[in-house]
Amino acid sequence: MSKTTEKTTEKTNEFIDNAAFDASKAIEQVSAFTEKGVEQSKEVLAKFKADSEMTQKALETSMETAKAASSDLSLKTIAVLRANTEAGFTHFEALIGAKSLSEVVDLQTAFVRKQVESAVEQAKDFQTVASKAAEDVSKPIKSAFEKAVKELKVA
Repeated sequence: MSKTTEKTTEKTNEFIDNAAFDASKAIEQVSAFTEKGVEQSKEVLAKFKADSEMTQKALETSMETAKAASSDLSLKTIAVLRANTEAGFTHFEALIGAKSLSEVVDLQTAFVRKQVESAVEQAKDFQTVASKAAEDVSKPIKSAFEKAVKELKVA
C-alpha cells in the first residue's frame, strides 16, 4: 500500500476507535424523528379533513342550487306550454269563426308568424335562464377548486 493510503486508513481507524456510540442519543434522535413524522401526519390529516368538508359543503350548495334552478326551468317550461296552448286554442276559435278561405289563410299566416316570433323569444329566455342556472350551480365548486389551487401554490 502507498503511504497516503496507510495514513488515511490509520486516521479512519483512530476516529472509529475514539468515537463512542451513545445509544441514548440515538434513541432520542429516533424518537424526535418519529414525533416529527407523527406531527406532520396529523397536519396532513387535518388539512385533508378540512378540504373534504369544504368540498362537501360546495357540493351540497351546488345541489341545492341545481334543485332551485331545475324548479325555475320547470316553471318556465310550464308557463311557455300554457301560453302556447292558449294561443293554439285562440287561433282555433278564430279559424272556426272565419267567413272565407282567404280569411283562414290570413289567420293561419299571422298565427305562424306570431308563433315563430314567440318561439325565438322563448328560446332566448330559456337560454338566459339555463346559462344563469349553470353559472349558479358551478359557482360553489369553482370557488372551492380555485381556493384549493391557491393553497397548493402557497404550499
